[in-house]
Amino acid sequence: MRTKGKITFWNEEKGFGFITPIAGGKQVFVHIKAFSNRNRRPEVNEVVTYTLSSDKQGRPCAAKATLAGDRLPQEKNQMNGSLSLIGAAFFVVIVGVTVVASKIPPLILATYMAASLLTFIMYAIDKSAAKNGSWRTPESTLHLLSLAGGWPGAIVAQQKLRHKSKKQSFRSMFWVTVFLNCGAFVWLLTPTGAAALQALIASIV
Repeated sequence: MRTKGKITFWNEEKGFGFITPIAGGKQVFVHIKAFSNRNRRPEVNEVVTYTLSSDKQGRPCAAKATLAGDRLPQEKNQMNGSLSLIGAAFFVVIVGVTVVASKIPPLILATYMAASLLTFIMYAIDKSAAKNGSWRTPESTLHLLSLAGGWPGAIVAQQKLRHKSKKQSFRSMFWVTVFLNCGAFVWLLTPTGAAALQALIASIV
């Protein structure tokens, strides 16, 4: 539950202050780390929206605080996450349409589906390992799975499992694998790519 209040005291040097709820009640401690926008410094009498939490000693404090005009990062992340899911679903539909149109063999769609399922499972295993403090799946393995066609499953895992969805270095490399894989798929639709794919299938079969 989000609560509104006003900053009635702020110590800029130490980075903490107190919020007085607009609806009335006791002052609530707030630290600079509780604010979503660290670049904007709080000032006395500013309106702040926050979630009531407690510190390690059980004392009430503010969390997920936003000043007037700011938004929680979650809101932006949720929007970006929804767009990513839509994009992944749209890509799978495109792959299906190209199979129906006989531009690529059904094996390609099957590969994407299998790779996505395997990638989702690997994300789930890695998240479980992170919680239990056990052996983690190397990030390079997750990236290789995405590059091999499992990135739609990776996007679903990132959004539904809330895993590997915030680390910027991982996210940057992940999108590189997505673009490379999409580029390879487009290449398969060219005469050269189609011929290479047919030759590869023939050598395997």
